Amino acid sequence: MYSVLATNTRETDHRNASAHTQRVCRSILSLDDFENQARRHLPRPIYAYISGAVEDNASLTGNRQAFAELAFRPRVLTNVSQRSTEIELFGRRYNAPIGIAPMGISALSAYRGDIVQAQAAQDAGVLAIMSGSSLIRLEDVMAVAPHTWFQAYLPGDPVEIDALLDRVEAAGVRTLVITVDTPVAANRENNLRAGFSAPLRPSIGLAWEGITHPRWLVGTFLRTLLRHGMPHFENSYAKRGAPILSPNVLRDFSDRSHLAWSHIAAIRRRWTGTLVIKGVLTAEDAIIAQRHGADGLIVSNHGGRQLDGAVAPLRALPAIVRAVPQLPVMLDSGIRRGTDVLKALALGARCVFVGRPFNYAAAVASTTGVAHAIELLRTEVSRDLAMLGLRSIAEVSPACIQSATDWQLAPLGAGVVPLPNSSTETKP
Repeated sequence: MYSVLATNTRETDHRNASAHTQRVCRSILSLDDFENQARRHLPRPIYAYISGAVEDNASLTGNRQAFAELAFRPRVLTNVSQRSTEIELFGRRYNAPIGIAPMGISALSAYRGDIVQAQAAQDAGVLAIMSGSSLIRLEDVMAVAPHTWFQAYLPGDPVEIDALLDRVEAAGVRTLVITVDTPVAANRENNLRAGFSAPLRPSIGLAWEGITHPRWLVGTFLRTLLRHGMPHFENSYAKRGAPILSPNVLRDFSDRSHLAWSHIAAIRRRWTGTLVIKGVLTAEDAIIAQRHGADGLIVSNHGGRQLDGAVAPLRALPAIVRAVPQLPVMLDSGIRRGTDVLKALALGARCVFVGRPFNYAAAVASTTGVAHAIELLRTEVSRDLAMLGLRSIAEVSPACIQSATDWQLAPLGAGVVPLPNSSTETKP
């Protein structure tokens, strides 16, 4: 009798949760809408960890400003009735040139957050990168989403690096992403002001935040504790890392100042899969990465979460693409709209990654929310392609954009790339 009642209770809870997520998603029309919902749903320290950047937020602001500085040059009457947002990357086809960027501690903002995001991405046919600072085992994510990329934060000892690579390979990962822009812990003073720290320190204020956000407290935090125990950093090393309350967390976050290009060379010698370097912002480093065997690059300033005042990836992108034309160059930091995606592609990116909005989507509506966020962005890309007079991602080029502040007319025909002939073209 008890088991029947328990089962009925779980089924009722699932139906109620499903109805809630569907109601939430019906009211969400853009990625920014997810942030508004997450601000209310999450305790202030958790929301601050996701939303915040560093110091004066110069990089965070600059990332968005860079997109505003570009304007579109749409073409008309090109028959855009048949369009495709598909791309091919490293021999695999994806339904859109978008992916989920890695973001640590996702399981603290959404129940099983890393699994939720990876599964939604795989179901939608888009990319996802799992963070090395996750609270869920890599193997558990790969079991439900085997095409997920894994982002590693390399440990301090070569023996430990080799052991981590062995574990990653055994888990079935085929694309390894090495993040290189975190030599030391960033000055995230905004987190401290909001009451978030690593390690997480219990306090009366933190307890009050939980009590005043009951849906998060019960649906994410207590549910995690009851079913999986105290969260640990699971993937910083080959073995299990420190619990989130442990002082050793500081070591796991800051043990990266030793890294040099020689470590990338050593990884390349033993890693047989695809190797991507994330966090490159200069053409000089892009060339060095190519020389050390990188198969691709992600131009990124960590979403403005590392060095405040670092150049916006969109501004750095063209020089990097020119420096390594043979490599697929991708981008993250600042993407919020389909128009942002197309501006990055016009400057040479093959794909873009989005971090915070997908984290918010998982927090407020689990897998349903992430799937809705992906479809919102993919639909915007498809619509904006039509508005530009284009039918495929391959047709996006520098001819689609110009500086929004440059109102001088170019000479007739300058920089124009002819579009493919339309099936409705008429002859004079």
